[in-house]
Amino acid sequence: MDVINKSVMDRLGAQSQEFRHTQPYPWIRISDFLYPEKFDQLCKDLPDPVLFESQMGYKRAHGQASHDRLALQYRPALEKVLTPSWRGFIHELHSEAYKDFWREMLGLTSRTPVILTMHWHYAPSGASISPHTDARRKIGSHIFYFNTPEDWEEAWGGQTLVLDDGGKWPRHSAPVYTDLREAGASQVLGNRSFLFAQTDHSWHAVKAVQCPSGHLRKVFIVVANRLTPQVIWRRVRGKDADGYRLAGGVQKN
Repeated sequence: MDVINKSVMDRLGAQSQEFRHTQPYPWIRISDFLYPEKFDQLCKDLPDPVLFESQMGYKRAHGQASHDRLALQYRPALEKVLTPSWRGFIHELHSEAYKDFWREMLGLTSRTPVILTMHWHYAPSGASISPHTDARRKIGSHIFYFNTPEDWEEAWGGQTLVLDDGGKWPRHSAPVYTDLREAGASQVLGNRSFLFAQTDHSWHAVKAVQCPSGHLRKVFIVVANRLTPQVIWRRVRGKDADGYRLAGGVQKN
């Protein structure tokens, strides 16, 4: 693999049993999952914000506060505007080696389907992601952080927070930060990523970022989905597991 550091991936796989027993749900901070020079190039080649759709202030189900961000869903049509560095990275993420990494981390069989979707999120000053759990079709997320010390400071925030509800809150509810205990957080600088498994209590969030105007928190998220009837039906209708039309054009704000 040219972008993903397979030795790091293998080392994480060897720790998969420990990962699966992490409380309050499986999560891990990861360093150097990508080769340093490839990480640097991907940072330089991030998609232009003009391609992104604004998702600011949208109402969410169950009374949850909005998830504020600019979003760009990966679809095949994007290949024509992505740089070679991003096309190569996404190609490796679609490989069986990376899917096998997910299977190993989650203790799945070698034949278990792992359906991947991917998207970029950029967040301006004041944007936040309220406490939530993900859809049941998702088995986990791998969040790659693409800010550098040249454009971001840890003090500005942007960390993904691991929140513990003590098993008290149903997934279709809207607890606030004071209802939950912060059990951990990701790191956002220095070729970092963050992987967690989806459970009924895998609450996570991002507090409002406090960056100067003109700066953006930049992440690329790989979501691993199980092959559910919903996912199959969406595929029949020409959509990915997240519900985005695969043949859709490039998004523009």
